[in-house]
Amino acid sequence: MNDPADLRSALIRVAMEQLQANADDISLRGVARAAGVSAMAPYRHFADKAALLGAVVERGFEGLRAAVAMADRRADGIAAIVEQGTAYISFAQANPALFRLMFAAHKASWTPNADDHSAFAVLANRVRQVTPHQPEVASLGCWSLVHGLATLQLDGKMQLDDATMRTVLDRMVRGIDRATA
Repeated sequence: MNDPADLRSALIRVAMEQLQANADDISLRGVARAAGVSAMAPYRHFADKAALLGAVVERGFEGLRAAVAMADRRADGIAAIVEQGTAYISFAQANPALFRLMFAAHKASWTPNADDHSAFAVLANRVRQVTPHQPEVASLGCWSLVHGLATLQLDGKMQLDDATMRTVLDRMVRGIDRATA
């Protein structure tokens, strides 16, 4: 690879693939080997394994935001919030190790922010359109519900089919205007 940006991107992609295959067995050397580059090549882009995983987390949040934004465009009003929730949970199920890493890595520093370019901001924007009453509280409640459902399903504590999950989300979201009034 001649372009350094391509190598950086390839290393992140390979790390994501390895994370999916075996979350406990990622190393810079292993990523380099799988990418077909020297063992030292990753160090041109990442100081250490933590820096590489940080880039993986960033890419994960970008993917989550894209999934939620795409779902938001499929509907209007409360239905869009339900679509977002379904997309969020589907992302977690499709990427369990990445999803866990995303929130474990940000445990101390990440907070939902309605003004950034995150999946939470997509949700908060839609909630502001749906309810004039304390949209910040309603957004946090919606996110907490969906994140909780995603985590419970990943941990095997609860399994919901798609129709039941949509019903739960719809009923809870329809209550946000009354709950925040």
